[in-house]
Parts: sequence; structure tokens; C-alpha cells
Amino acid sequence: MKFLLDVCVASRVLHDTLAKLGHDVLSARDGLADASDQTLLDVAYREGRVLVTEDKDFGELVFALRLPHPCIVRLDGLTAAEEAAAMRNLIDHEGAAMRTGAIIVVTRNHVRIRSAENTEERND
Repeated sequence: MKFLLDVCVASRVLHDTLAKLGHDVLSARDGLADASDQTLLDVAYREGRVLVTEDKDFGELVFALRLPHPCIVRLDGLTAAEEAAAMRNLIDHEGAAMRTGAIIVVTRNHVRIRSAENTEERND
């Protein structure tokens, strides 16, 4: 799988964990640090990357402007180690949703998955 890590989640722990699992990982800090949220969303979509962020603005862009989008994973209130564990868990258990452009929000106690069509919401 391919990932784009937003600057707010571009921890070395998360980057290294995903890379060690064999994934293609691009950090926004590597040349996209000053890019707008819309530009990051576009890059992730064009390159087929899951966008990983802590920023609510991406979901708002998708829902308000109905922009084409990749899967967006928002990690909310997690430490770097928890972010890495959460992403491993998502890849293992929700890979299909991630490949189809779902919007996923992960907190310490909850995972919310919204389908790409924005028509169904599943709470796990």
C-alpha cells in the first residue's frame, strides 16, 4: 500500500513501521511541507496513496467540496507508538476499506469508518 503522511503525523516511528512492513511511504515533510491541504489531498489521490493525518480539515474538504479523494485516516489523540500500532491494525483488518477511499477516524478507544460513497458509516 502507498501512504502520504501529513506533517502533523510524520513521526519517524510511524514512517519506519510502515516502511518495514513493505509499504511505500512519502512524508509531506519531504518536499510538501508548505503544501495546502487541498494540494496534499490531490497528490495522495493522483498517486493512489492513503493520506494519514491528525487534521480534521481533510474530511471537511471532502464532504463540503465533494473532492475526489483517496482513503483518509485521521489519527486523533494518539502517541507515535499508538499511531504505528493503529495503522498496523487498520492494514491488517481494514485493508479493503482503505483501498476504496474510506474516511477512517481512529482514537484510543474507537475506529469509525465511512465508505467512499459517504452513504454508510460503520462504528467498530
